[in-house]
Amino acid sequence: MKTSKYRTASGDIITVEIADTFFTRFCGLMLRRGLPKKHGLLLAPCSSIHMLFMRFSIDAIYIDKDFCIQKIVKDLRPWIGISACFSAWGVIEFPAGTAEKFHFLVGQKFCPIKA
Repeated sequence: MKTSKYRTASGDIITVEIADTFFTRFCGLMLRRGLPKKHGLLLAPCSSIHMLFMRFSIDAIYIDKDFCIQKIVKDLRPWIGISACFSAWGVIEFPAGTAEKFHFLVGQKFCPIKA
């Protein structure tokens, strides 16, 4: 799977796997045991998610095409969580607690790091 690196508003660097095909978006994080720290999964295009077949809680960070945060949903629980932001272009899924740890706020932007 493709990956990209982004700098957060707080200056931290995060690695994001990119799920941009039907199959990779469909599989998402289902059945995985977790994500490493400072790692996320971008589902794009995507404006809603479910937590069926998930093994761990996540923070969902909805973004527009410019990677500006539109909505933050913290601690979505495995199996029972659902979430949507119909104005979003994509959603980055992080391990639960990431949004608070990196002080993500609506309106902040993830800046791509050129390789």
